[in-house]
Amino acid sequence: MGTFKRVGAVLGLMVLTGCATVKSQRLRPDYATVDRLQVKRLAVVTQPFPQGQQYIGDLWSLIARQWLNQNRDYLVKANTSLPERPTDPTFKEQCVEGIEGVLWLAPTVKRVGDGAEVAVRAQLIRCRDGEEVWAAEAGGSWDSEDKKYVERKEQYVTELGKDVEPYVVPSYKLLVATLDTLPSPQLNDADTEEKIELGE
Repeated sequence: MGTFKRVGAVLGLMVLTGCATVKSQRLRPDYATVDRLQVKRLAVVTQPFPQGQQYIGDLWSLIARQWLNQNRDYLVKANTSLPERPTDPTFKEQCVEGIEGVLWLAPTVKRVGDGAEVAVRAQLIRCRDGEEVWAAEAGGSWDSEDKKYVERKEQYVTELGKDVEPYVVPSYKLLVATLDTLPSPQLNDADTEEKIELGE
């Protein structure tokens, strides 16, 4: 077992290939007729934040909120990160008035060479009954530098501080691959106006 671990670590160092693997995903079979119409307003919580570092948790929640608001028809109203593992699988604390679902992210993050290995377990929980709507697991390794992401990295460093810099690119690439498997809800006219006002 020890030899296998060492070999795995060496491979990890050699192969920061930039490939995200979505290992599994599931969606409620009644999504199209139920949650697509009812679970639109979300809160994002990263819990527990990885390596005991809140700034990494804050980064993950912020990336997820902004990406969903820009690329899916969700109205993500809040984002936070918390240090301990969730004790309430229904996330009642996040299910405040006006929030219909909670996107829970449970990341693991490890610096490797000039990049990071990142993995995530993600779940969308609906607030009215604590049931899972969607879930996915993914992992991958990337370098921290990527010319295509210079401006994006600067944005998050400006907002959250210099410590997030090596984690921005790997975290962003993994979260995009993971959240890309999440379908969009259907908005009515009032929802669409609200989304425009959200302005993200």
